[in-house]
Amino acid sequence: MKSPHPIAKKFFVFLCFFYLCLVFSDLAGAADEKPVGNQLQAAVTPVVPINNGDNAWLLASSALVLMMTAPGLILFYGGLVRTKNVLSTMMHSLILMALISALWMVFGYSMAFAPGNAFCGNPMTHLFLKGVGAAPNADYAPTIPEETFMLFQMMFAIITPALISGAVAERVKFKAYVAFMLIWAILIYFPLCHMVWGKGGFFNWALGGEIPVLDFAGGTVVHISSGVSALVFAIMIGKRAGFPREQMVPHNVVLSLVGTGLLWVGWFGFNAGSALNAGSLATSAFAATHFSAAAAALSWAVMEWKLKGKPSVLGAAAGMVAGLATITPASGFVSIPAAFCIGLAAGIVCYTAVTKIKSLFNYDDSLDVFGVHGMGSVVGMLMLGFLASADINPAITTTFKVNGITASLAGSSHQFINQLIGVAFTVVLAAVGTFFIVKGVDATIGLRVDQEDESVGLDLSQHGERAYNE
Repeated sequence: MKSPHPIAKKFFVFLCFFYLCLVFSDLAGAADEKPVGNQLQAAVTPVVPINNGDNAWLLASSALVLMMTAPGLILFYGGLVRTKNVLSTMMHSLILMALISALWMVFGYSMAFAPGNAFCGNPMTHLFLKGVGAAPNADYAPTIPEETFMLFQMMFAIITPALISGAVAERVKFKAYVAFMLIWAILIYFPLCHMVWGKGGFFNWALGGEIPVLDFAGGTVVHISSGVSALVFAIMIGKRAGFPREQMVPHNVVLSLVGTGLLWVGWFGFNAGSALNAGSLATSAFAATHFSAAAAALSWAVMEWKLKGKPSVLGAAAGMVAGLATITPASGFVSIPAAFCIGLAAGIVCYTAVTKIKSLFNYDDSLDVFGVHGMGSVVGMLMLGFLASADINPAITTTFKVNGITASLAGSSHQFINQLIGVAFTVVLAAVGTFFIVKGVDATIGLRVDQEDESVGLDLSQHGERAYNE
């Protein structure tokens, strides 16, 4: 008798594991039930009335954030690479929509938002999203179903590792990329998400954290973590063949501009949606997001005009994205003038990082993930320490307590130190974690395509396709 194919064996083992997880989940749920009256009915009936307006806004915001990955980031990154690598670059974002969604369902949401310790939620609490349904979770969003909150947060989990892909475009093996992203999400994103936003997380100022770090929509969790990891990954995998001797110009700036527009629009869901309701705070975050992006586009264009003699279209687009990344942590805490100032700083700092720092240290961050997202959000996090306003978000003066005494987190040198600690911790976690993940993947799979495959292009060598018919 012919022995089973190795893939068939692995598939069978996976099915057995999946079945055991389901059984365990059911047993755990049964153990929690008590045979009293209509206990099961009470379990699925929201205790607090759902606000339909809030729920509609969060569902729309979830769709907007997903749109940031596809088609936003897909077009933005796809237009910036050479013709032979368009599809592979787009696939890097596309595949994460499936992979991270599956991981989020199995235990990712639980690791991020279930009760646990200061650094990680219990992955078994919401295994396969057990207990996540129509009832709100009062710790996070009391006016919407927890299932809506789960979906909204999942879109953040998808786009964060997708940002990293831009740093290693045009040279990474697809299977190595997939392995890296799965491990990175488990070891870095989910724990960091819990630390900053989860109940009892180390930095969660609103839910019992030890150090009150303000991060409204993901400066640390999304942009600094992905930016620093992108830099480490890019340095470890090495430069593209021919870099920097050969010019590697974007093959289609128009695609990137369409992607930029979609990112800007989607970012309103990213930031304003993080208010978790459809109230005035969402409006404030929406406005701050817009004016920061506008300011950063202007300051980047002026810098480029002054130093290079001409303002480029792609430079203005990069400035817009820098402004969006920079305002993300501050969007729900600062006024419109403060947001505009943050955007102006973003354009200047990120332009300098992309043009000066990158050439000074001679690393090949293909699509400038670190320079735009990493450096931008560092600026936003630190400026927030001085600019956070109780007029915009009164909770920063009424929520955090030290020894039972309310402490204000409004802009001050003390809050700047808190922000600096949060930034430093994120940088170290992302850098060290990425270093060991890359080492492990390289030792087992190998990170980089061979010279011939890189020369042919990753579209053909990794996926057997071409973006354009010749």
